[in-house]
Amino acid sequence: MWVALRWDWNLDGWIITVGVLSAVAAALLGNFLVLRRMSLLGDAISHAVLPGLAAAFMITSSRNSLPMFLGAVIVGVLTAFFTEWIRSVGDVDEGASMGVVFTSLFALGLVMIVQAADHVDLDPSCVLYGAIEMTPLDKISVAGFAVPRAALSLGIVALANLAFVTLFMKELKLSSFDPALATTTGFNATLMHYLLMILVAVTAVASFESVGNILVVAMFVVPPAAAYMLTDRLTTMILISVIIAASSAVLGHIAALTVPGWFGYRSTTTAGMMAVVAGLILLFAVAFAPRHGIVVKRVRHHLLGLSILADDVVALLYRMDERGESLRLNANQLATVFLVDRFSIRAVLRWLRLRDQIERSSDGYNLTNEGRTRAQGLIRSHRLWEQYLVTLAGIDADRIHDKAESLEHFTDAELRSRLDQETNAPTVDPHGRPIPNEERS
Repeated sequence: MWVALRWDWNLDGWIITVGVLSAVAAALLGNFLVLRRMSLLGDAISHAVLPGLAAAFMITSSRNSLPMFLGAVIVGVLTAFFTEWIRSVGDVDEGASMGVVFTSLFALGLVMIVQAADHVDLDPSCVLYGAIEMTPLDKISVAGFAVPRAALSLGIVALANLAFVTLFMKELKLSSFDPALATTTGFNATLMHYLLMILVAVTAVASFESVGNILVVAMFVVPPAAAYMLTDRLTTMILISVIIAASSAVLGHIAALTVPGWFGYRSTTTAGMMAVVAGLILLFAVAFAPRHGIVVKRVRHHLLGLSILADDVVALLYRMDERGESLRLNANQLATVFLVDRFSIRAVLRWLRLRDQIERSSDGYNLTNEGRTRAQGLIRSHRLWEQYLVTLAGIDADRIHDKAESLEHFTDAELRSRLDQETNAPTVDPHGRPIPNEERS
């Protein structure tokens, strides 16, 4: 595969390394931005650093990395400070305060750029996509090894973010979920907030030149959001987000080299494709996350509906047995009785027969011993709930059937025992029908 891609480790390897370091550094902090509902702060900072860059140039008359970096970081921190200040003082929404701050600072930066238009080169494509493909060309010597400057700076930032998250995990967790409780227990929630914001600013600025606005904002938001869909544990969420971020960087660069070829083009921007891959992973998580995925929820909801329909079928058979009747309805007629589609009722009947809970005879459907046990539990639950609703809830007897029918499907043996005790072990329900005894396994 590497041959087909014309892989050059000295070039492509460093591009992926820079992408992974940038993505991981952003994802580590992005988890707490997502939890605090401040996901777009990274985007705000990325836009608002422009006046810092312009001010650094106007003061130093050079485009050296250190002054520009310091100017951008200072303005990035001010963005976080002003956002929080406007939100608290003005009592406005977090998103509104971010919008006010970063648009104002961005506009100020444009004005400052205009004042130095003859000396400052503003490249929109670099702002959007960065220049990650060029990072292997700017190398410095580290312990005798030639390392891209961007890889070194992003590596330091990633390690700093990892150390911060590891050392202050308890404080970050508590201040993210309950700042008031954090303060009362001795943690300074405000300090943790601004430390986080400083690191977000540093990460955004460090990534800005290499991967541009698109990737750094995507990695602040998308991997943590996808991880949030996949787990409810914070430590697991952080680990998953890091894996997603790193995978997006690797797969994004490979896709940037291969996917355009399918449409007759040579390649596309790596940073943009990394963001696309991260977005696709998020879509997959939204659809198929074990607990929160849309598709999984729909499947679970459908299976629950089929389970309730199966309950209704065996309960109907039990009630007909009580009256000495046999169920002579076919699947189509049962679908009409239960107001469901034919496919669902046929699937339920087939499933009940496979589980040996009903059997088909010449005169219709009958319960087996297994099916009778299941039906007795349902009918006992239904009639105990009816008794409970009349005697303890004070509901009129002619209004209790639908309520008991909804509750019977979610009542286990332990709850039936509680209901039996609360209603003084009745033998008949409010309508005079016998309450079946509890089957002992």
